[in-house]
Amino acid sequence: MTTIAVDAMGGDHAPAVEVEGAVLAAREAGARLLLVGQPDALQRHLKKHSTRGLKLEVVPARDVIAMDESPVKALRRKPEASVRVAATLVREGRAHGFVTAGNTGAAMAAAKMEWGALPGVDRPALASVFPTKRGTPAVLVDVGANVDCKPHQLLQFAIMGEVYYRVTFGAARPRVGLLSIGEEAFKGNEVIRETHRRLRDTPLSFDFVGNVEGHDVFSGDVDVIVCDGFIGNVALKISEGVADALLHMLKEAFAGKPAAQLGAVLSRQAFEEFKKRVDYSEYGGAPLLGVRGACIICHGRSNANAIKNAIRIAVGFAEHRINEKIERELAVVSAR
Repeated sequence: MTTIAVDAMGGDHAPAVEVEGAVLAAREAGARLLLVGQPDALQRHLKKHSTRGLKLEVVPARDVIAMDESPVKALRRKPEASVRVAATLVREGRAHGFVTAGNTGAAMAAAKMEWGALPGVDRPALASVFPTKRGTPAVLVDVGANVDCKPHQLLQFAIMGEVYYRVTFGAARPRVGLLSIGEEAFKGNEVIRETHRRLRDTPLSFDFVGNVEGHDVFSGDVDVIVCDGFIGNVALKISEGVADALLHMLKEAFAGKPAAQLGAVLSRQAFEEFKKRVDYSEYGGAPLLGVRGACIICHGRSNANAIKNAIRIAVGFAEHRINEKIERELAVVSAR
């Protein structure tokens, strides 16, 4: 049975949403879950749920790393922090991966320190799922793990993102684009132009469609979009802000409308469908691609639904052996 460790102390609403999300995931995914954190707090929240027959276990962790702490310094100062203990469980073979809504830098540092990178990977990258107009998902790599990148690292991001997309979403030959300020090959800075050349000239198992622009992220015309973590994180945060603003404006538009009117009812149904499509919690979290394990990092303000879906992603990541496939693809490209 696939086992996933959950850092139950890291998020803004921990441990309540982590415990609830784990209970939901244990029911739906049938996985074995290790809740890592302060036992008294975790047991208190577990008592609020029906857990009979569920494979849930509490693993003690004394410390918590706050969102505003320096990741590496905090990990050294707090070896018994919940995120570090969760990563250690994977290294020891007691879990196949871990999920956290805590300090992103600490999660990445813990995964790299405890597991190391896959062969052929210079830097791990975060992959985030975006909704598109076509109803198919798009994956943006990287969304915050690496501020500055070299062309060969962006090439690695493209390979890792393509494997993740192909295995997770079942696309036979994903379309991969390089985020730039124009579609033409000469557009962008020196790093983007050189990355474009490498992606164009390297024999790859996917469709490289060339440069894409910001509006292509949501178009559905491209499956995997590659960029450095600085640009990707800005794009991610702007997208979250736009989605929140649209939801707020739509709610205001519905306010005071008589629900009995057919038009209003239909509008509310459409609103709920729209809300689900742009709700980050439906996508769970962002996998850290390129490390020797399944590490899923959630938004700090994740709710129970997001934690549940992040656990589902971690289970799928482990069961589909995505890391093995990434390693194999990188070895093939290196050998050419």
